[in-house]
Amino acid sequence: MFVTRTAFVPSVAGGSPRSLRAAWLALTGLSAVFLVEMLDNSILTVALPTIGRELAASTVALQWVTNAYAVVFGGLMLVFGAVADRVGRRRVMLVGLVLLGAASLATAFVTSAEQLIAVRAVMGVAAAMTTPGSIALAFRLFDEEGLRVRAITLISTVGLVGLAVGPTAGGFVLAIAPWQVLLLVNVPVAALAILGIRGGIAADRPDDRHRTPADVPGGVLGTAAVVLALVAPTLFVERGAGSWVPWVATGATVVAAVLFVLRERSARHPLLDLALVARPLVSSGLAFKAAAGLAIAGLGYMVTLQLQLAWGWSPALAALGMLPQVVVLVAGGPFVHRFVRWVGVGRAASISATTVVAGLAVYSLLGGLGYVWVAAALVLVAAGMRVVGVVAGYNVLNGLPENRTSIGAALVDTASEVTSAVGIAVAGTILAALFTGSIAAPHWTGAQAVQFREAVTISGLVLTVASAALVGWAILRMRRPSDDRVAV
Repeated sequence: MFVTRTAFVPSVAGGSPRSLRAAWLALTGLSAVFLVEMLDNSILTVALPTIGRELAASTVALQWVTNAYAVVFGGLMLVFGAVADRVGRRRVMLVGLVLLGAASLATAFVTSAEQLIAVRAVMGVAAAMTTPGSIALAFRLFDEEGLRVRAITLISTVGLVGLAVGPTAGGFVLAIAPWQVLLLVNVPVAALAILGIRGGIAADRPDDRHRTPADVPGGVLGTAAVVLALVAPTLFVERGAGSWVPWVATGATVVAAVLFVLRERSARHPLLDLALVARPLVSSGLAFKAAAGLAIAGLGYMVTLQLQLAWGWSPALAALGMLPQVVVLVAGGPFVHRFVRWVGVGRAASISATTVVAGLAVYSLLGGLGYVWVAAALVLVAAGMRVVGVVAGYNVLNGLPENRTSIGAALVDTASEVTSAVGIAVAGTILAALFTGSIAAPHWTGAQAVQFREAVTISGLVLTVASAALVGWAILRMRRPSDDRVAV
């Protein structure tokens, strides 16, 4: 196996724990952090119609109820990852959890869509402070590869359960309680996380921090680049490729990204050391994660439209149609560690990412022939996602110095957020270009049904090729010799 050259610094009192049970309190707190982030991504979706009625919100306002959280969360992860490596990972996470609890409590006093958008933006700030740290701290709890993989698997399993059951649970809650309860549930979960982290993880040590000064200009440029990268795909879906607005946003994204790279190459103390990112373990892990994000988001978007609009399934039946994916995501946790131990971390990353791409290809080519092919695609993608979500992040953290793990975890989440937005934008833009009339119309003509299938096939194949290219590049990178890992 491979380990970093950097010495491990225990994150718990008394040294590194020798089992997951020995670190149960810390893992409970870290799992609660990840659960909140996944719930916030999914549980509110089912309440949007109710929120629109009660707050008299426009369609654009409702979109930003969701987008405000995602854009702020994605845009600030790199900055707070760098901050956590400098001032303390545990400290930043605890402050973020307090902020999350306060913002969630404020939901009870919301009286307008604008106020709710502001609350969601603050929750995005809190998520950027807490979510990357959950994986980074789990990684640092242990000094053994097997325990690190199992800890990250455990935390991701809890989060995926929240993501899977969030919409269904939200629907049941709305039947008996106001929509505000869906966000107020964050308060007790955040309190549980605070108790677990304070009691299970030792205070930050001064000699375990990254000591260089903060790169403020790099932080501003990096945040601008990520925010624009998240907003531009949404504009393509909302306004279409014929509008000048998404193209301007895309151009601004490129300019901000180029300026960020130039700044990081010239800065004496860069926010993000590009030499570290170029390490084979790090760059390949990010590419695997990006490929998975691109494929998974595009598939989810297309399958949802197909089941409800093309095939006319009810929302409840469509939810049942997604059940194969949910079952694999939730039940696959115990098999991840065994699979990784059997084939090794490197091969597990390449095999699982390839499985995600294969699932998307199956859907693109055969999904129109019947539900059995849709279900097969969902199972393949979920199985691959279950593994790559763990091992890609592990590789990135394993390829970095111990005092840069927070920004490494932030890089992993940023890669996933940005490529997920791109995946949805590609599918939505191609669909808008090929489909004539209103896609939400209750009865499609034969021509519209053909147009939809063509759009799904083309967008699915485009995303398949792009994801496959990322996976192929990542596999080649992993085969290159590197000084960021040594055989033991």
